[in-house]
Amino acid sequence: MTIAVLVKHVPDTTSKISVSNGRVDEASVSKWTISPYDEYALEAALQLKDSGVGSLVAITCGPTRSAKCLTEAAAVGADELIHIIVEEPLDSTQVQALLSAAVSRSEADWVLCGKQAADTNSGSTGPGVARIIGAACVGIVSEVCTEGDDLVATRSTPSGFERVSVQPPCVITFDKGSTELRRPNVRGIMMAKKKEVIVLTPDDLGVSIGSPSVSIDSHSPPPEKPPGQKFEGANSVPTVVGKLRDEANVI
Repeated sequence: MTIAVLVKHVPDTTSKISVSNGRVDEASVSKWTISPYDEYALEAALQLKDSGVGSLVAITCGPTRSAKCLTEAAAVGADELIHIIVEEPLDSTQVQALLSAAVSRSEADWVLCGKQAADTNSGSTGPGVARIIGAACVGIVSEVCTEGDDLVATRSTPSGFERVSVQPPCVITFDKGSTELRRPNVRGIMMAKKKEVIVLTPDDLGVSIGSPSVSIDSHSPPPEKPPGQKFEGANSVPTVVGKLRDEANVI
């Protein structure tokens, strides 16, 4: 069997994001990394591979810089790397079409990805890919294991944990789990540098992406928080209570 894990290259959650001329200034981002929820999907895929389920192919879609997240995936154990290279911005449906074509090309039985990306938070990639390839989709999963030919996914629900058994083909989207994520060692990093990345274009996949159906008018930073207020002494209690009641609306 083949396991495909979809990874996205996003700004690190600790990086400072700058907006210039109504757009996020990507050149100012100091660190890019695999989207956090995709990291949990990658870890689950690695565990399935370690249990003997099959080989692991990591797939990403994005500009040239996105190849770095594939190298990171290779450093911890991905067998095959596929980069769908597209330099211009895409909407979610275009990305889903390209990823679905790459998944079909890889002949993957299981597709794993994060429940949402850290930059857009749309949460549409997994369900969208599942719809296109005609697969079932199980969302917000924390861990997976195999039982015979089935994959058993565990996810949290309002009433407790739920175990879902599915057969291939299936798309699994991951939430944050309790499993500690593995990090590459020196040997893995050196081997990853030598691993070939299969670079594909939309034409190679036979996908006509057309024009985006959604466009962003502008980005803007959130408003600055007002400065804090400090009160000292028992005489300030009525003032504090009044502000908590009338301004903060917490009492």
